[in-house]
Amino acid sequence: MAFYNTRAIVLGAANWREADRLITLFSRDRGKIRAAAYGCRRPRSRLASVSQLFGVVDVQLTEGQQLNTIKNCDHNGFLADFSNDYIALAYASFIAEFVAEIFEEGQPQAEVYDELLKIIPSMRQKNPRVVALAAFFQILEFTGSQPQYESCVRCGKKINGDAYFSFEEGGAVCKKCGHDTLIILYPQSVRTLILKLRKLEWHNMCSFSIQAKDLVAAENIMLKYLELILGKQLKSLVFIKQITQ
Repeated sequence: MAFYNTRAIVLGAANWREADRLITLFSRDRGKIRAAAYGCRRPRSRLASVSQLFGVVDVQLTEGQQLNTIKNCDHNGFLADFSNDYIALAYASFIAEFVAEIFEEGQPQAEVYDELLKIIPSMRQKNPRVVALAAFFQILEFTGSQPQYESCVRCGKKINGDAYFSFEEGGAVCKKCGHDTLIILYPQSVRTLILKLRKLEWHNMCSFSIQAKDLVAAENIMLKYLELILGKQLKSLVFIKQITQ
């Protein structure tokens, strides 16, 4: 039985059986890890801290054919304190679920891990709605599923001015090529916003104004594209809707 040690971020926890939990971790050297924490719901369990969302933990695990097992855990604090900010928690949960769904297990994702160390604390420092949108577009770059924002997916020419967006084809469609009903409007102002969010620096987040209509349009692109590549809607979106309404 092979043991290994890693430092990871807790992205999710679900109750399992009478006293256990299934934990989703994200490690710099191993990427996503799904593991069982047996007995962690019992009083005074040494594994109790491993199920605390957005905790940073040093864990020892054993490898299994279908599921790893957490044997020991040392807690190293949280990426952010969301105890009094449920809106920030809701958007942070969205990013956590997105990362947990989009990446396969056992694939090293050092850059994504480093991004999460910056993104999650930023939820408390800036507008979490904008942070979540920027985080989505930036993390998408590491998946191989990112759409084309600046060139037409049909003719390859650089987009100028207003255009269209095709989810099925994976990106922008210029006005010359956009003659069907399977695409949506893709204004220049929305494209400018997306490009700005993709380059947003987490350690130096300068303030900038965003038109409400552009924010909503960029979110619609995010949500529709996300549902297309995952084939389902994320549960955290229901949490966001409940909290914000």
